[in-house]
Amino acid sequence: MTYVVLYIAAVVFIWWVYRVGWQEALKKMLSVLIPSALIILFNVKAGRLLFRSPVVGIISILPTAIFIYRGSLPLVTGLNSWIDRKVNEFVNFQETVDAEVISKEDA
Repeated sequence: MTYVVLYIAAVVFIWWVYRVGWQEALKKMLSVLIPSALIILFNVKAGRLLFRSPVVGIISILPTAIFIYRGSLPLVTGLNSWIDRKVNEFVNFQETVDAEVISKEDA
């Protein structure tokens, strides 16, 4: 079952890269994966304390997820701006040749 989910995720990611380009797809994936990983990591580490009582666990899941998501926004924004800077630096260093196009009727 895990392989099916990973296969579907890979197909969706390839389609998303085809649709919007690799830069935007990478930025969107980072903006989803970083907060998700931090929320999962926090819940694994704090799970013994938070989930000892089911009521405390249920009440604390949403606020901690929102807090971690808001706290990870500067990291995500920094990574996205770094990706944009690297791509813009690469584009500016490429040698380009400007050429005028003349149609056959005008020649």
